[in-house]
Amino acid sequence: MPRTVPGEASGAGPRWDRTGRGPARGVRPGGRGHTHGMKVYADLPARRTAQVAADVAVVCWVLLWAWCGHAVHDATLQLAGPGRQVESSATSLADRLEEAGSAVGGLPVVGDRAGAPLDQAGSAARQLAGAGRAQVAAVGSLASWLGWSLALVPIGLALAIHVPRRVRFVRGATAGRQLVDSAADLDLFALRALAHQPLHRLAAISDDPARAWRERDPRVVDRLAALELRDAGLAPARLRGAPGQ
Repeated sequence: MPRTVPGEASGAGPRWDRTGRGPARGVRPGGRGHTHGMKVYADLPARRTAQVAADVAVVCWVLLWAWCGHAVHDATLQLAGPGRQVESSATSLADRLEEAGSAVGGLPVVGDRAGAPLDQAGSAARQLAGAGRAQVAAVGSLASWLGWSLALVPIGLALAIHVPRRVRFVRGATAGRQLVDSAADLDLFALRALAHQPLHRLAAISDDPARAWRERDPRVVDRLAALELRDAGLAPARLRGAPGQ
């Protein structure tokens, strides 16, 4: 009968190594790994405050230009007032002329000839009313284009600059937080620091940070990891060699 190691039965608990002494390599206690939600803001207070302020500023910017666009739209629509008056007056005039033409047209002998000029005048009034409606439609289209253009251009520029930065931070910070839970994971961030951090920062930590990393010097590894985590907006707990500790 094969030997059963702790945690293998029924899929409960963490998987253990062949010796039965501890969790298998690469598997965190709990058997499912750590699941985290999306990380939107940095752990460091100063950077978190700056991010919140930037988000609020962008929201205010969007609202401001949306209001400006709406105001320009409404102001431009005022130009359609004369067109509406022309349409209303011309329609009313056309109705009266047509009524008069119908009344005169009913007269014997001279009705047709007397009513024709009134009918023609009514048709001309209808055309004038149509011109008024066309002016109102043109002003409405102009108002919409001006309002949307005024609002969308500055809003689009702000979002094009702000949103990609926030998305990059959220993706990097979320992925980084999922890794920061053990000394082995800090070693990964320390390695990234050796590749990404400026030389003067590395020199401030150790005269030979690469050698110290290879030798797994905990003080140097922790301080290197702290540099990279700070850039990612993360603040790991209890770094033995982190600056200021």
